[in-house]
This record gives sequence, structure tokens and C-alpha cells, in this order.
Amino acid sequence: MTSTSPAPHTPRAAATDPVRLLRSWAPGRGSWLSGPRGSLLTRGTLTRPSSADPDAVVRCLREVDAGRPAGAEPALAVGALPFDPDAPAHLVVPERVERAAPLGTVLVAEPTGAPVSGVLRSVPAPERYEAMVAEALARMASDGLAKVVLARGLEVVADAPVDAVRMVRELAHRDPRSHLFAVDLPGDTPRTLLGASPELLVSREGADVVANPIAGSAARSPEPAEDRRRAEALLASVKDQHEHALVVADVAERLAPLVDGLEVPDAPSLVATPTLWHLSTELRGRVADPDVSALHLARALHPTPAVCGVPRAAAHTAITEIEPFDRGFYTGTVGWTDAQGDGEWVMALRCGEVEGDRVRLWAGAGIVPASRPADELAETAVKLRTLLDALGLDEA
Repeated sequence: MTSTSPAPHTPRAAATDPVRLLRSWAPGRGSWLSGPRGSLLTRGTLTRPSSADPDAVVRCLREVDAGRPAGAEPALAVGALPFDPDAPAHLVVPERVERAAPLGTVLVAEPTGAPVSGVLRSVPAPERYEAMVAEALARMASDGLAKVVLARGLEVVADAPVDAVRMVRELAHRDPRSHLFAVDLPGDTPRTLLGASPELLVSREGADVVANPIAGSAARSPEPAEDRRRAEALLASVKDQHEHALVVADVAERLAPLVDGLEVPDAPSLVATPTLWHLSTELRGRVADPDVSALHLARALHPTPAVCGVPRAAAHTAITEIEPFDRGFYTGTVGWTDAQGDGEWVMALRCGEVEGDRVRLWAGAGIVPASRPADELAETAVKLRTLLDALGLDEA
């Protein structure tokens, strides 16, 4: 039975055990999405929208609904949008959808199996990444660029095919409260985009809209007093507060025409992952037009300054000229939208692509005039730990 509504966090959705549902996911069969509001597993492909244009997607979903019995739950599209808004997206209407409650704060320990072994290569090399940051700082001094996010990658060539199921379970075990995702991608060989993102791009449930931009980070410490000191230092950091404010202002500006009664807190709060403290601001409002779906909202916001920069066009140009690779779906957005317009989209961060014996991982840092190349390199190393730990690898 297809079950695409109500939203994951409602009592009806809680009837399914989320851990059991997670254990039934396998690459090539569908997608897994979970977060603080609930869990979702899709199976198979019923059809594909003709494009990722939000109006085309909603039309496709309503056509699917028109062929269903009266009272059936609304159809749903799930998938990923790339970093570059002009690049091809990947969306499918699944044959079947199962929902469950959130994974919760504690998972039964999963068998970890043997860690991945193989060859790891940094793209670019660490010293080259520092030079990239220096180049961005030089541009800021001359052309009005206020912020740009620069990424670096790690390429792993393993000694055997990489077990994506093990990686997803490891991510869930380490941080079940994150936005966990595993989405099959198109291609000649099976590829899976998987990760544990800290950041909700936007959600819509009924008329209610929530966006939760995150920008500004500090590494955590295993020593409680030092960990708290680092959190307080992040909250007091002029550099990180400035970086965060740029993101919040842009999100608010882009939501304003689409959302009524937008509430924007005066100051950010702290949120934590197992490896990092972040500055976080939650914006809330009500959609002004019922025809504006969650995908419409995601398209309006993406890419935010949290993954691109300010001004957006200049930052995007700098990224394409400075970074030595195509980001693909990294720093894109992953999620779902249903025929009624409800949905949830999260940033494709702390993520990687698994393809046979190869894994590509990425991490980025927001560069502002007060940035220092060595510090930004160190930030990317901490962010890469999320996926490296899931692989059982030490280097970053």
C-alpha cells in the first residue's frame, strides 16, 4: 500500500519501526530519507516527471493521483537537485512509499564489518586548497564578493566494492538525529548519494513553512569544558556571526515573496553534530499561495549562501573558476514533494557518492574577508570526518 501522507512525524506514521525500515533499504531499489520529523523509504519507480520544474513535477503527481482510487494518498516525487540549478536533476515517482517515526537518539548497535581499505587522494591537495582560499580572498578585496564557499574532495579507490548499506547504518548509528539520506542516482553504473546533513533547506506541511540555514562552524572536543568553550567562542565570533547573517538575510529575502508572516529570529542559536558546533537560525511562516509547493520553495532558495556565496551570481562564477571539479549533487538538495505541495528538502552536505569500489567525498568552508586559509582547510578536515568515520578511514 502506498502511504505518502500524512507527514512523517504524525501518530499514524509512527506505526512502523524506523530501525526495521532502515534495515530494509538497499541501493538500487529506492531511497531512504530520515530526520527529526520522521523517516521515509521508497521502492521502485512508477514514473519520472518530464523535468524538475516545480510546476511540471506537481502536474505529473496530480496526473498519477487522477488514476488512483478515491481516497488514496497523494503521490510523491523524491530525489536530488544538483548544485548548479541549470544541471539535470534526478526525480522519480516511486511505486511504493513507507513512512515511520524519527530514528530517535539511540539505535541498536549495528555490526560494523571490516573498515574500507584502499587508496585515498585529496582533490585538490591540501596546499592547493589553501591557495584557492587565498585566491578567493584576493577577489573579495577587488570585486565586491562578500562570501564564497569553496569545497575540496577526497577520492577513495577501495580494494573491494564499498558497502553502501554499511555506510548508511554507520551514519545512522553515529548521528540518528541528522537528516540522513541515501538516493540512487542515474548513470551507466549504480551510484548512490548518501550522507548525514545537519541542514534543512526548507519544508512545507500544509501552509506551514520552515527554513533552517546553518553557517559558521567550530570543531567539537571530547573534553566537556573545552567543548563548551568552543561553542561559546563560536557564538561570540564576529567572523562567524557575519558569515551566518549573510545566509539568513538571503534566505529571508528569497522567502519573503512566497511566505506570509515570516518570522526571523534576531540572533542564531547553537546546534551540534558529533563533530561540529554550528550557528543555526530557524525561519518560520505560512505559504502565501497554496499552489507554491515545497519544491517551488526549494528552487527559490537554492543555492543559498551557505553553499554558494554572496552575491550569488558572482560567488557561483568564482566557484566554477576556482574549484578543480564539478560538484554534481554535492551542495545540491535532497528530498521529496507530494501532490498537495507538502515536502521536505535538505542540503546535500556531509555526503559522498558510492560507485562500486570508488567513493567521492566532499567538504567546504565559507570564505569571508576575515578567513584564514589554514583555518578553512582545518574546517573541511573536520567536516570530512563524518563520512571518513563511516568508511573506517583515518586520513582527511
